[in-house]
Amino acid sequence: MADRNQMVQRGFGRGPRGMIGAPKEKPKDKKKTIGRLLAYFRSERLLVLVLGIVVAVFVGSNVAAPKLQSKAIDLLVGRRFEELPRILVTMLVIYLIGGCATMLQGYLSANLSRNVIAKLRGQLFRHIISLPVSYMDRHSHGDVMSRMTNDAENVSSVISQSLSSLFSGVLMLLGTIIMMFTFSVPLTLLTCLTVVGTVLVSGTLSKLMHKYYLRRQTLLGSLNGTVEEMVTAGRTVTAYNLQEKSIADFCVTSDELTRTGIIAEIIGSSMGPLMNMISNISFVIVSVFGAYFALKGYITVGAISAFIIYSKQFSRPINELAQLYGQIETAMASAERIFAVLDEVPEDRGGELVLEDPKGVIEFSHVNFSYTPEKQVIRDFSLKVEAGKKIALVGATGSGKTTIVNLLMRFYDIDSGEITVDGINIRDLNIESLRDTVGIVLQDTVLFTDTVRNNLKYAENSISDEKMMEAAKLGGADMVVQDLPEGYDTVLTGAGANLSAGQRQLLTIGRAFLSYPRILILDEATSSVDTRTEKAIQDAMVELMRDRTSLIIAHRLSTIRDADLIVVMDQGKIAETGNHDELMEQQGKYYDLYMTQFAGQET
Repeated sequence: MADRNQMVQRGFGRGPRGMIGAPKEKPKDKKKTIGRLLAYFRSERLLVLVLGIVVAVFVGSNVAAPKLQSKAIDLLVGRRFEELPRILVTMLVIYLIGGCATMLQGYLSANLSRNVIAKLRGQLFRHIISLPVSYMDRHSHGDVMSRMTNDAENVSSVISQSLSSLFSGVLMLLGTIIMMFTFSVPLTLLTCLTVVGTVLVSGTLSKLMHKYYLRRQTLLGSLNGTVEEMVTAGRTVTAYNLQEKSIADFCVTSDELTRTGIIAEIIGSSMGPLMNMISNISFVIVSVFGAYFALKGYITVGAISAFIIYSKQFSRPINELAQLYGQIETAMASAERIFAVLDEVPEDRGGELVLEDPKGVIEFSHVNFSYTPEKQVIRDFSLKVEAGKKIALVGATGSGKTTIVNLLMRFYDIDSGEITVDGINIRDLNIESLRDTVGIVLQDTVLFTDTVRNNLKYAENSISDEKMMEAAKLGGADMVVQDLPEGYDTVLTGAGANLSAGQRQLLTIGRAFLSYPRILILDEATSSVDTRTEKAIQDAMVELMRDRTSLIIAHRLSTIRDADLIVVMDQGKIAETGNHDELMEQQGKYYDLYMTQFAGQET
C-alpha cells in the first residue's frame, strides 16, 4: 500500500536494516533482571523447597563422606579393624543416598524449568499479541520471534542445568569450609588464599563475557530477521535476480555474529581452565603444608586425605560456576531482551463505552497525524460519512488513503483532532467494540495454515455452516472452494501458498462478509482479481453493502463510479469531493486521474 511505502521510507520497515526498534547494546541492570526472573518462581515455591531439600541432601552426603574416609584411613594405619566395617557400610549408604539425590535433582530441575518457562513464554506471547500494530511495523518480525524461541530457550536451559548447580555450589562451599576448619585452621586459611585469585580472574572475565554474550544474542535476533524477510519475500528476490545480494547481506550479519560468537566462546571457555589452574595451585599448597603438619604431628594421615578431597570439593563449585558463567550470561542477556518486549506499552484498549446498536456514522474532525514528527501525513482532515453510505477514497500513491483506515481502526492514534463513530470518540470506545463494528479487507491477504472453513470462520467461529456458505457465495469465495479437492475442509498449506493471489483475496473477502459488520472497509480488496471476477464480486457486494457504511480505497476508478461520495486526497488533505459525474464536470484532480487511467497509463 502507498502509505506503507511511506512507513518503510521513514524507517518503519520490518527488516533489520532501517529498523527503529532494533535492540542496541547498552548497559543493563542485571540485578533487576535476576529479580524479575525470580518473580516467576513464586508460584513454584513448593517445587523449589523440595529441590532445595534434595540439593541439601546431596551436599550433605558429599561433605560427610570424606570425614568417614579419613576415619577409615586412620583405623587402617592404626590397625584398628573393629569399627572399619561399620564405617564402610555407612559410607556406602551415604554414596547411595547421594546418587539418588543427584537423579532426583535433575528431574525436579527439569520440571521447574518447564513450569517457569511456560509462564514466561505465555506472558510474552500474550503481551506481543496485545502490542499495537505500530510496534510490529517498527520491529523485525524475525527478531521478535527470536526472543520467543531462542532467548526463552536460553533461559530454560540455565534454569534446568545451572540453577541447582548454583544452589548446591553455595552449600558445598559453606559445608566444605566448615569441615576443613574442623581438621586444620591454618591449612584451611592457606587454601582460601586461592579464592582471591579466583575472584580477580572471574570478575575481570565476567565483564567481557556480559558484553559479548549480549551482543551475540542481539545479532542472532537480527540474523533471524534477515532470514524471515528472505523467506517471506523469496519470490520477489528471485524475480529481481537479487539472490547474490541477499546472500551478501546475510553474510554481513552472519560474519559479525560469527566473530562475536568466537570472542564470546574464547572468553567463556577460558574461565574453566584458569579456574582449574588456580585449583591445582591449592592442591600443591595442601600437599606441601599438609605433609609438614603431619610430620609435626598436628594432623593425621587420614586428615590429609580428607583435606585433599575437601580442597577439591572447595574448588569444584567455583570451577563449575565459572564454566556455567557463560551460559548464565547468555541467559541474562536473553532475559533482558525478553523483558524489553514485556516493558513495551500494550495497545490502549480505549474507554468503557460499547456500541450496542451501531448505525455506522463516521466523522473525522480536523485530524492531523504523522508516523514520524518530521513529516506530517494527514493534514486537517475533516469528513462526515452518513450511515449506509458508500464512500470512496482515491488519490495518488502516498496521498494518505490507507492511513485514514489505520486511524479509524486505531492501529495508530491521531496526533490531534477527533474521530467519532455514532457521535462517540473512538478513544472512549472499547477497542473490541470498535473493531467488532468494522469489517476490513486489506490489500495484503492474510490466511492461516488451517482449513478453508476455519479461515472463513476466523472472525466468528460460532457461525453455522449454512451462513458461512451463504457469505462465501456473496463474496465470491465459493468459486474458489469449488475448485479445491476437499472443499471447505481443504487445508491451506503455507498460509494459502497453494492458491493464487486472487483466490486468497476472495477468501479474505468472504471472511470479512462473515463478520456482518456495520462498517465495511475495502482497501484495494479486488486488486488481485481479474476484471470478470471483480464484476461478479461487485454485483454480490451491492446487497452486502445495503444499509451498511462502506469505505472503499481503490486505484481502479471504474470500480467506484457508483459511490455516494468520492473523496479525492492529495498530500494528506482533501482536494475534492463529490460523485463521479460532479467530479468529472469540475475537471480537477479526479478528472486527471480518471482520464489517465482511461488512456491506459500508469497512475
